Amino acid sequence: MASEALRHRQVRSGDASIHVVEGGSPDHPAVLFVHGWPESWAAFEQIMLFMSDKAHVMAIDLPGIGGSTPAAATGDKRTLARAVRGVIAALGLQRVTLVGHDVGGQIVYAFLHVFPNELHRAVIMNVAVPGVAPWSDVKRNPAIWHFAFHAIPDLPETLVAGRQAEYFAYFYDRLSARAGGVSQHAREAYAEAYATPEALRAGFDWYRAFPQDERNNMAVERQTVDTPVLYLRGTKDPGFGVDRYVEGLRHGGLTNVEAGEIADSGHFAPDEQPEAVARALERFIGLDAPR
Repeated sequence: MASEALRHRQVRSGDASIHVVEGGSPDHPAVLFVHGWPESWAAFEQIMLFMSDKAHVMAIDLPGIGGSTPAAATGDKRTLARAVRGVIAALGLQRVTLVGHDVGGQIVYAFLHVFPNELHRAVIMNVAVPGVAPWSDVKRNPAIWHFAFHAIPDLPETLVAGRQAEYFAYFYDRLSARAGGVSQHAREAYAEAYATPEALRAGFDWYRAFPQDERNNMAVERQTVDTPVLYLRGTKDPGFGVDRYVEGLRHGGLTNVEAGEIADSGHFAPDEQPEAVARALERFIGLDAPR
């Protein structure tokens, strides 16, 4: 498999120019990937190559990151969900499966509530959602110190600028199931994606918006969404068992949620176990059935 099989282009979503990478045939089911922190579209590169013979696979850089400019005015996940919806419209996609990892999963959750019934299926990976159990316990965990640090105005940008690779490496090394779970190639791509002051601020703004995200999500917890949802988590991802996250999502109004686990993976499942993630997605979407 070669990355040359993936195509790059820019599309408009509101005032932003969004970097889109795609592979596979538009005649196949559409799967759109949304990354988290500190990642870019490249988190899904290997997954897309595994799936491109069965699906029309696409991944974006979120506004302000990598090839997507400018950053969103705010980091709240409803705003970012609207940007993702603009990409779907610009690409003319139908019956989309939206896949979000880390912060991308929080965006998927917001999308499901703000635009109910617009997605064919949805996948939320390796993340707690603001205002949705076990969010309160996650916030209280002293090992999640970076939530508070990233929310401080300006200070994270000042301390991390020029040291992106070193700072990001702390999280890759600590949260992966094994050393080197996030490859050097990926680390370099991510550091480049956050190389500008705008990109650093955009990423930290996602954390600064958590209080607003909590309020937004708690306001709609009784709103039911019937879209089929898969919650995926690495078996060695620090935190709680997968069932607690699924229970929280159901309480948050997602009525059709199933759980999945990625063996021998920590938090960065798309990087650590891309083939296993691809196969889990294919099963959920129905791409593993004989054609």
